[in-house]
Amino acid sequence: MIRALHATAVVPGDAPSFFDGALVLDDEGRVLDVGRADAVLPRHAGARVQRVDGVVFPGLVNAHTHLELSALRGRVPSRPDLGFAGWAEAMLAARADTAPESAARAIDGAVRELVAHATVAVGDVSNTLASVAALGEHGLVGSVFHEVFGADPEAAVARVSRLAAEARALRWPAGLTWAPSPHALHTLHPEGVRAVLALARSVGARASLHLAEDAAEREVLVDGRGPMRAFLAARGVRVEAFPWPGCGPTEYAARLGALAEDVALVHLVDARPAELARVAEAGAPVVLCPRSNAWIGGHAAPVAALLTAGVEPALGTDSLASCRSLDVLEEAALLRHRGAASAERLVRMATYNGAKVLGIASLGRLARGARPGVFAVLGALDDAPAEWLLAHAGAPRVRLDRRAGAAMPAATRAAS
Repeated sequence: MIRALHATAVVPGDAPSFFDGALVLDDEGRVLDVGRADAVLPRHAGARVQRVDGVVFPGLVNAHTHLELSALRGRVPSRPDLGFAGWAEAMLAARADTAPESAARAIDGAVRELVAHATVAVGDVSNTLASVAALGEHGLVGSVFHEVFGADPEAAVARVSRLAAEARALRWPAGLTWAPSPHALHTLHPEGVRAVLALARSVGARASLHLAEDAAEREVLVDGRGPMRAFLAARGVRVEAFPWPGCGPTEYAARLGALAEDVALVHLVDARPAELARVAEAGAPVVLCPRSNAWIGGHAAPVAALLTAGVEPALGTDSLASCRSLDVLEEAALLRHRGAASAERLVRMATYNGAKVLGIASLGRLARGARPGVFAVLGALDDAPAEWLLAHAGAPRVRLDRRAGAAMPAATRAAS
């Protein structure tokens, strides 16, 4: 049986918002029709109509998070004066003091939180793959970026060689993609970077890479100096033997084959305009985590510069070690408060752009044939729909498309 939602306003995600909208769904939550109510409803005269007094929007996509750090919520203070290296020291100390049982409970709680925030898909960065079961249990889809560190070339390549076996040892829910990924260019030997990207490409997965997250990253890549060198040396890295490239992060990424359409670049806070233009030319997708950038280093995500360069970024929250919640609508609301972009564009970043990064064509948009998860924030509108939605980012969200036993859509890339 089909049913229609007649809403005060609709924010489609990939198209302009409009008042007095209607959405027609089948039993599985697939969008059969969408548009102005006076055009849509007469075409489906037999549909059961549900009135929605508020804004209807597609499920959110958190394109970058670290669920296995969820037990660190509230335990790693925001100290921008200490920079990324200082935050990382505190994060690693807190993680080392976390019992495995606590970490597992926190992952499950974090996934439940994602669901409560109207999230339908995630890009989760994981060293352990500990999030896979919880994501599947709660019906979320997306990519699990199996992350690799390692400054020693032989050890790094050996670590990459074990990833596939670790992934095969798990039961992968439908809709979750295994995506081998390098952590960052200063924490993984270039031979390891090349090896893990080759592995990701061999299974058709888009990898993830933290890039230009902090000025200390550029400093250590250019001349092997600065707080990041000291941080790595304290972790046992033979920094004097590491092949620092003598160039900035974007140039180095290009040399290693990481500046490409199949590698999602995360952060880019320290990237310069010419570097962002190069990212755009390469067609590399970008994910921003504004609240985390502010928490760790007091930085602002480069939204305007990316848009000027022709890059349409997605949004992520990063981990609960550097953010108070896993809500990408809060990320969009912060950016709107700063005047970084229009509300329409920011909602697109939290929905459709994230779905594109994760390669899931059926999510992120209220469009015919899509199965995005349909949600609403209820209330009387006193502003344009997308503006109102971001102004009420802290309000409860109601799911409208789910029937008993309905599953979420599968990703376009099969899990390995």
